[in-house]
Amino acid sequence: MTTPSAATPSTSSGTGHAPASPSGGVLRGRGSLGPVGLVLAGGVSVQFGGALAVTLMPRAGALGVVSLRLLVAALVLMVLCRPRLRGHSRADWSTVIVFGVAMAAMNGLFYQSVARIPLGPAVTLEVLGPLALSVLASRRAINIVWAALALTGVFLLGGGGFSGLDPLGVAFALGAGAMWAAYIIFSARTGRRFPQADGLALAMGAAAILFLPLGIAESGTKLLNPTVLALGAAVAVLSSVLPYTLELLALRHLPASTFAILMSLEPALAATAGFLVLDQALTATEAAAIALVIAASMGAVRTQVGRGKVKKEEALS
Repeated sequence: MTTPSAATPSTSSGTGHAPASPSGGVLRGRGSLGPVGLVLAGGVSVQFGGALAVTLMPRAGALGVVSLRLLVAALVLMVLCRPRLRGHSRADWSTVIVFGVAMAAMNGLFYQSVARIPLGPAVTLEVLGPLALSVLASRRAINIVWAALALTGVFLLGGGGFSGLDPLGVAFALGAGAMWAAYIIFSARTGRRFPQADGLALAMGAAAILFLPLGIAESGTKLLNPTVLALGAAVAVLSSVLPYTLELLALRHLPASTFAILMSLEPALAATAGFLVLDQALTATEAAAIALVIAASMGAVRTQVGRGKVKKEEALS
């Protein structure tokens, strides 16, 4: 799945992108392929991690897989970041806990979705959450076009009524998108209150603690199976740890706007991972639907970035 960056409301990835800090500069020329390549590698890692999670679900269940992913990712991030536990206000802790709740809900709903519908359509529906947030944040007339494109894509994806997709899977994907939007908001707030990735590590820990009872209730001792543990750790590394690291490195040299546009490609990456790993082929209509949602997401990002530049020029004039 994709979960987003805090840098802009439309950045993504379901299945988990680290909060971003504004870039201090932009690599130009041939050097710019470096950070772009890192972001794309992170996106590929997230989606193939999601595909691996789908193969693990028959062994451990959707809730069990989410529990393993959150727990392993939390342990790794806590060891790497070593966040300070003292000296934070009640408001700081409230923010990071809500961030963790949003993260847990986003992952739980998304994995329930991909247990019922193909990975590509699931990510496409999920990305509507941050897309809606970006459109509402910009408040420009052109966003009616982007919204119309996205809705057309959703209509095509559902075959005119979602008769080809499990309705419950669709509902879970849309719920995950709503939680993705909440994740973006509280990711930004957490980033302002905690240094570096400390807030992310603490929120991941909170999410793991909240979700673990659900995973144990569904899967029980299956979570202790060595194969399940190994595959769960691989999902955590592919879907959380590796993408966070790659994106944090890339965002030192990449503008947040470029990052957001690259994140708009997540549905296409998800569809590719679904085809290669899960043999989930798309029809021509489904491929066109995903392309429309990607175009809408990119357009919304560019509109928001353009509005920000205009405001900055007006302030300087």
